[in-house]
Amino acid sequence: MSSPPAAGRAAVLSGLGTCLPSRVVTNDDLARHLDTSHEWIHSRTGIARRRVAAPHTGTAELAAAAGRAALASAGRTGCDLVLVATTTPDRTCPATAPRVASLLDLSGTAAFDLSAVCSGFVYALAVASSLITAGTCESALVIGAERYSTITDPDDRSTAILFGDGAGAVLLERGTAARDGAVLHTDLGSDGTGEELITVPPGERYLRMRGREVYARAVPAMVDSTRRVAKAVGWEPGEIEGLIGHQANIRILQAVARRLELPAERLVAHLEDVGNTAAASIPLAMAHAAEERRLAPGARTVLTAFGGGLTWGSAALTWADVTPVHHLEPDAAG
Repeated sequence: MSSPPAAGRAAVLSGLGTCLPSRVVTNDDLARHLDTSHEWIHSRTGIARRRVAAPHTGTAELAAAAGRAALASAGRTGCDLVLVATTTPDRTCPATAPRVASLLDLSGTAAFDLSAVCSGFVYALAVASSLITAGTCESALVIGAERYSTITDPDDRSTAILFGDGAGAVLLERGTAARDGAVLHTDLGSDGTGEELITVPPGERYLRMRGREVYARAVPAMVDSTRRVAKAVGWEPGEIEGLIGHQANIRILQAVARRLELPAERLVAHLEDVGNTAAASIPLAMAHAAEERRLAPGARTVLTAFGGGLTWGSAALTWADVTPVHHLEPDAAG
């Protein structure tokens, strides 16, 4: 499934915000109770440390802090829609987004959750962009927020080394495809026959993942989706100036870039400091790229992700000239 902007209209990125927990867990910390080492983890994943939220901090609090930061980045105090992509909602029912809207003093604003695991942010971006271009709303806060520490088995070396907590958000506003920051096209897909590869089994608490099989499926899916979305907007893969993939594993990211024949410097990687934050990983990486001035305004950029479901998706956009705002875990910030 793909969706281009209608009649020159487009959702335009105008704000970017993050929230990370204050507690840092290093590879050496994990090695104290797991049969592993910093060198083993870093060489295989690219991860050196990850953040873990305090027990009293919910996904809603992380999401609201990131959303508030994105609004501040855009110089706004409100929006028409709050969309939260998460695998780790605070409750099975109700959704997390209405509480996030309330925490942002946006009660009365449309709000809902979206679950597509690590593809969640790209899916949410596609939905919000479509609603904006259709005229259903003028602006949307798209938030990826996760507390994977609640569903990761601390004694399972295959998953405990990977995941971290955090939230990232973007503010989208109605504009035109000619503006820097415009979301030009999205591409989404799924294959439910692979649902057992990344799953919390029925009746169980913790995530289970078959890493080798995920790698074998993730790389071609992200490459093909990137090619489709680039072709839809008239870009050759080699013309992509910034590739921001879901930050699952540095080897996956590097393999995707190689297959697209992109120079290593065009790949944005941020997982060394935060680990795999699932639906939060792409907006956190976007904020990192903006902070480091990795991309010039208007640069041809593709976001691409693969996650449980199985799901995958990509978005083509031009890079926005925005300054990200960063918040710490609410209680840590006082």
